[in-house]
Amino acid sequence: MTDSPASAASATDTGASNAIPSPGHLPAASAGQADHGHQGLAGLTLAAIGVVYGDIGTSPLYTIKEVFSPATGVALNPANLIGAVSVIFWALMLVVTLKYVVLILRADNRGEGGGLALTALAAHAVRRRPALRQGLLLLGVFGATLFYGDSVITPAISVLGAVEGLEIATPALKPYVVPISVLVLLGLFLVQRFGTRAVGGVFGPVIVIWFATLAVTGVLQIARQPAILAALNPLAAAQFMATLAGKGAWPLLAAIGAVVLALTGAEALYADMGHFGRRPIQIAWLGLVLPALALNYLGQGGLLIGDPTAIENPFFHLFSAAWVLPAVLLSTAAAVIASQAVISGAYSMTQQALQLGYLPRMAVLHTSARAVGQIYVPAVNWALLVGVLAATLGFGSSTALAGAYGIAVTLTMMITTVLTYFVVRNGWRLPATVAVGATTFFLLVDIALVAGCAVKLLDGGWFPLALGLSLFVLMSTWATGRRLLIDRIRADGLGLDEFVQSLSVQTDHPIHRVERTAVYAVADASTVPQAMLHNLKHNQVLHACNVVLRVQFHDVPWVPESERAQVQCIPGDGTFWRVTLHFGFMDTPDVPQALALAAPAGLALSAFETSYFVSRETVVPAPSADMAFWRERLFATMSRNAGSVVEFFHLPDNAVVELGTRVQL
Repeated sequence: MTDSPASAASATDTGASNAIPSPGHLPAASAGQADHGHQGLAGLTLAAIGVVYGDIGTSPLYTIKEVFSPATGVALNPANLIGAVSVIFWALMLVVTLKYVVLILRADNRGEGGGLALTALAAHAVRRRPALRQGLLLLGVFGATLFYGDSVITPAISVLGAVEGLEIATPALKPYVVPISVLVLLGLFLVQRFGTRAVGGVFGPVIVIWFATLAVTGVLQIARQPAILAALNPLAAAQFMATLAGKGAWPLLAAIGAVVLALTGAEALYADMGHFGRRPIQIAWLGLVLPALALNYLGQGGLLIGDPTAIENPFFHLFSAAWVLPAVLLSTAAAVIASQAVISGAYSMTQQALQLGYLPRMAVLHTSARAVGQIYVPAVNWALLVGVLAATLGFGSSTALAGAYGIAVTLTMMITTVLTYFVVRNGWRLPATVAVGATTFFLLVDIALVAGCAVKLLDGGWFPLALGLSLFVLMSTWATGRRLLIDRIRADGLGLDEFVQSLSVQTDHPIHRVERTAVYAVADASTVPQAMLHNLKHNQVLHACNVVLRVQFHDVPWVPESERAQVQCIPGDGTFWRVTLHFGFMDTPDVPQALALAAPAGLALSAFETSYFVSRETVVPAPSADMAFWRERLFATMSRNAGSVVEFFHLPDNAVVELGTRVQL
């Protein structure tokens, strides 16, 4: 594993690696990694239905309605209904089934999926081409930031789309749709700190009931209007697209932008693979989710053929008057679960970004002693809440939010296609004809979807895009600033090996030794820690045992305990040790626990006789050619507000000594 200071998360804690071991280098699982086998395929499949498919499962609430909204200009007639439903069906088959379920799920990073995991695989595949590798890393990080835009829009549009069913039950309740939605969302974010374990057990059964309801209501309408089954013919989709194209680019792109709503949530299949495994996700999609979605979209099309006035809200018109209110309650529950999935995904994405060095430290709380993936990030939770409430109040309806929904998702899909090419061609070594052919096909589809959403840019599509770009600036500034800061500390530092050698030969003025162990947390273990120099300068003492500790995060999900601690006794008087602790981006960086693994190498530490010295750098911005001055000031602000290294690395509060130093960029 090689080191890349560009990904360092803190000057006193990490130097992250962007290299990925070959599949045979590390075992497929470690102590921290989820073990799927004992849970049973059926149980994992049920859980996957609840968590993975909540987002895409609530798309029928608004997709058909938006395809025929006044904004698209698509005429509501039987031919267009059959064509539109056909486009939705074949989009689900090509984009979700073929691209994600069949292909993308095979690109796992030791069992983990998601944008950052795929980025790591692609970067490793081109590791011998530094410029391309750096470009893919930045592209992957940008894709990850777009996920946060989805995490803001999904809860707002899902809950609004569900609660809007009240208008069908009682039109007098229309003024209360937004207030009720706000209350539901507030409750959702307020309970996040308790974790998802308590409610996780009901996610699967509720969503199974939801998909069963989608299927049954769809079948009933198909039985009344069997002509809608013509939508299963791909020629119907082609004819619909050709008809719209004949009227100009705008109607075609507007319709495509609405169809994208049926695909939102496809990225969750890949992002949540580490929690459930590939097979449960595939079985859930092919066995329940895809059939239920297809039947419901066909049913809505059949309903509108017989009753075009139902276009105001075709989903809830699938139910009789007596069943509308129960349908609203069920859809609201499904929307909350869909929202929970993206909120949890935002927590996981933040944890990965933290430990890969793209965000400053912040509190990450584990809400379950058994499930390592269940975490709560307070700062992200409250930031998402503000964003979701702003979207709900600012847009006011699912129709208005549909304009903002899609562009971030489709751009993420396109980035996934690009990154997958390098995994398939350079990592898997598949023939160029296969890699280029598959990539070209999916890229053309992605370009069409992005273009369809781009026409909605001024109608709200700018919102998630602006959010993603802002986060990308923050993350790239942090990573670049950390690299420059570590380079500056390294340039101004003293060589550690030479320093230790000089101490061993110094006899005229021996330094006083304290009978304790000092652990110095550093970003660069080749230079003397600043905290040690301060200790010598001001206290004129050294400890009997000195450990220069560096924590290194790797872009693999897990590092096994057998490879956790790398220990070296520095040649000299035998009182200096260099220790590197290795963690994956899904590991919990518990430093005292990991240091206990150094005992077999001869470094046995007593918790009651060990002090941890950490340096807190104050960044002083200065005009330079390395980074724009405004970014230096932004980095300095982020550095000042970074979370405590003590909490991040689980250091004992009563054994930590913090020493400050000023560093000019």
